Amino acid sequence: MPVIGLDHVQLAIPENGEDAARSFFIGILGMREVPKPSNLSRQGCWFEGGAVNLHLGVDPDFRPAKKAHPAFLVDDLDALEKRLRLKGMPVRGDKPVAGYNRFFTEDPFGNRIEIMQRD
Repeated sequence: MPVIGLDHVQLAIPENGEDAARSFFIGILGMREVPKPSNLSRQGCWFEGGAVNLHLGVDPDFRPAKKAHPAFLVDDLDALEKRLRLKGMPVRGDKPVAGYNRFFTEDPFGNRIEIMQRD
């Protein structure tokens, strides 16, 4: 039985981090919040953007993911880079990857996020 797709990515956030997450994932990255099923924890939050489903779960022993990361495709890398810089978020380049322009940033909790645009 082969893998046929990716349903969602989950990142950990600290307790009471939902509002900061909303400010970043909605306010800066332009995703939208979607309701979580009522039988799941009331903590955390879920977002969608294009074909991406992102679930943020509260981890009482939270430590930011400094290496593992989601890579989000965007259609205007330069505009998003400017928006991130205006909000005081880090923007770091990295080694080139054929077919893409890209950089790394962090969510408000220090989780590594890659932002990519196809050439």
